[in-house]
Amino acid sequence: MTGHPRFPVIGPLAALVATLLTLPVTSSLAQNNGQAVEIANYDGPDREKRLVEGAKKEGELMFYGSVPVADMAILTEAFTKKYGIKVKAWRGDSEAMLQRVLNEAKARRYEVGIMVASSSALEPLSREKLLTEVKSPLLADLVPGSIAPNREWASVYLNTFVQAYNTNLVRKGELPKTYRDFLDPRWKGRLAVEAEDYDWFAQVVLGLGEQQGLKLFRDIVAANGISARRGHSMLNNLIVAGEVPLGLSAYGFLAEQAKAKGAPIDWFVIPPLLARPTAAGMSRYAPQPHAAVLFYDFLIGDAQPILASRKFVSPSRKIKSPFKRNPLQLIDSVEMLDNAKKWQDLYQSIVIKAAP
Repeated sequence: MTGHPRFPVIGPLAALVATLLTLPVTSSLAQNNGQAVEIANYDGPDREKRLVEGAKKEGELMFYGSVPVADMAILTEAFTKKYGIKVKAWRGDSEAMLQRVLNEAKARRYEVGIMVASSSALEPLSREKLLTEVKSPLLADLVPGSIAPNREWASVYLNTFVQAYNTNLVRKGELPKTYRDFLDPRWKGRLAVEAEDYDWFAQVVLGLGEQQGLKLFRDIVAANGISARRGHSMLNNLIVAGEVPLGLSAYGFLAEQAKAKGAPIDWFVIPPLLARPTAAGMSRYAPQPHAAVLFYDFLIGDAQPILASRKFVSPSRKIKSPFKRNPLQLIDSVEMLDNAKKWQDLYQSIVIKAAP
């Protein structure tokens, strides 16, 4: 699995978003919009029967996603096997997917039915009225906070942030219980973060109280230093190799996978456990709306055990995970979208540029 870039909607992308607001909606698009929304919002007792019958008539579905290639193939094959509906898939990172959908919307060319990407990529699409709520009964199975406040996207899996350490270099008895514990001189030269995790940094700082949190990180960097490593896989590998004794913003699934293979790595959590949602949203203009809703249901339902077996962290209450033993808090995608530049600049100035 790979991470997703976090980004503000600025520059050319902001101009493209703004352009969408000025474009007229044609009668045919309005009709398609109405049909997709009606199907997505239907919650009658024959809902599944209607969806399956309608999807079989439509015959196919277009899916855009940032899900890793191998996992995307497994999910689409499982869906096709169950329903006989062909899934055409396009893969790119979250920012590329956002750009593609916005460009298609500007051209009034609507091809996609379901999008799966970081919640920070789906939030701009929701604001531009390109998504619709899906009234799925399966949403009730998801943990609190894993559904957008306006219910226009829902988490498919969670990228959890943990504190990971090399078990040959750090004793379990010396593990800190709070971020303030990292002021202890024993941590001098032993700490690292992933270089682009400004949203993790922002959520931790806000949890501590913004001014107190910013001061604490400045003090930790001044006292003991924090090195920056680009990429979560790289950070994880350096912890295993012993070059980084303790990573502050490691991905939980990477640490757990390496631990299961016998590597000298373990992880713990300074509460709360923070997670970045990778979520699904349905296009308001989905050309195959029955298939789109059916695939949405599949992603938050039948796909969850498949994803869990591949070490993804499921948002479903029904699926156990070692990461769910801790209080869970999802990254606030609205805060990160509205104030991305602020938090990127703070992370860069306090942590990254000050890193040795």
